[in-house]
Order: sequence, then C-alpha cells, then structure tokens
Amino acid sequence: MMTAEMKDLHRNIGALRHHIETLKSLYGDVDAVRRMTNDLDRLEIDLHDFEHAPPPLRRTVNKDDVVYVPDSKSDEAAWLGAQDEGLGFHSRERTK
Repeated sequence: MMTAEMKDLHRNIGALRHHIETLKSLYGDVDAVRRMTNDLDRLEIDLHDFEHAPPPLRRTVNKDDVVYVPDSKSDEAAWLGAQDEGLGFHSRERTK
C-alpha cells in the first residue's frame, strides 16, 4: 500500500539523487559524494523493504491504560526482606 508519505519519500529520494548527481558532475567521484550516494541507496532499499513488509501500526494509548506513578517516596517497609542483588550497593541492612 502506497501512502502519501511514501510517495513523498520516493519523490524526495529522486530529488536527492538528482542533486547528488549534480555534485558528482561538479566535484567528481570523491569520497563524500560516494558516501552520499551509498546513504541514498540504503534509504531507497529501506523504503522498499518497509513498503513490502511494514511493521504493525502502533496502538494508541487509552487514558485507562496509563498508570500514574507518584514521585513521592515509597513505603520502605514494602521492601524489607528484598534482596539487593545486582544493584552494586546496599542502602539498608542486609536481610538474613
């Protein structure tokens, strides 16, 4: 399926290719022009891949899906007995 955004990308890639060819005619086959040509080729390949196997659309977030997490300090008692493994420090007495 070709969307308006993809059509714009194809048109812009064509315009960029034209401008890079102009640079190549002015400056020759220098490293910078070859890199830009390579980048543009990669962009064209990626767009082709995207068109033929698009990722799933992002799901919109409903207000009910959002969980509010307060910035206030949590109840330290809830963490008593928890292990500090992997944190690299011990901010409280170790559990037995």
